[in-house]
Amino acid sequence: MDLRELRYFIAVYELGSISAAARRCFVAQPSISAAIQQLESHLEASLFTRHSKGVYPTDAAQRLYPLAKKLTSEAQAITHLFRSQPRPVSFTLGLMRSLGTDRMSQLLKELIQTVESLELTLVNPEELCDACIITPAHIRDDDHFQPIWLDRYLLALPPGHPLCLKEEVPLEELNNLPFIHRSPCDALQRLQQELRTRQIEFHVRANIRTIEYALGLVSAGVGAALVPDWPTTRERKDIVLRPLAEIDLKLEIGLAYPSHQETEKALESLLGLCKRRWERGE
Repeated sequence: MDLRELRYFIAVYELGSISAAARRCFVAQPSISAAIQQLESHLEASLFTRHSKGVYPTDAAQRLYPLAKKLTSEAQAITHLFRSQPRPVSFTLGLMRSLGTDRMSQLLKELIQTVESLELTLVNPEELCDACIITPAHIRDDDHFQPIWLDRYLLALPPGHPLCLKEEVPLEELNNLPFIHRSPCDALQRLQQELRTRQIEFHVRANIRTIEYALGLVSAGVGAALVPDWPTTRERKDIVLRPLAEIDLKLEIGLAYPSHQETEKALESLLGLCKRRWERGE
């Protein structure tokens, strides 16, 4: 048994997936599988059972997990204790609203793990920053742009609303629909432009800024809202998602940075992480 095997085990245990663990650890899937098999052989115990969407931990894995976490954490602490601390690497990243807490947290976690001694500062995208995550509509003339995600937008409805009976919602059904208005949102602006050409208007019940509040108000029955089709949104049982007919609302989100700026370690690493997500469609 070695620390590498334990680190791979922890990743599989926490993510419930061999492929997801491979992405987190920046190795190929066979390396993860081989490490788990070696660990199981050493312990003479099965650690995971497979299912259609990943793996489930066995009782043995549940007993091993807290011990593995403690051991790898102590090993990391020993390494840090005897390693001379390099100079901090400062990097300021601008973030637009409504990027999705889960996926942004994972992206930033990987960036911090990749760049040693990174000192990360998060600001609004209009503030002075080394790079920012925004939509193409807000790119400056001298910016490079690397796409990260392509978000599709759906209509979120309270359970039991009559429009839930439709497979897709015609735009004329939005006229006087009680609605949670969220700003800024480029996808919503595009929808409203289309509705104005048809002389259709929402009945705005609330004006808010975050997707989390929009979803909460939809769940409470206050009104409908336009929200991105994220995995975390689809998993909610307190709302119903429906596509809009006659319009396909998609929003590209990516990393923008000045073309004249040198590609230093932090930016280079972030670019690599963003490219991989775009290529994999994560």
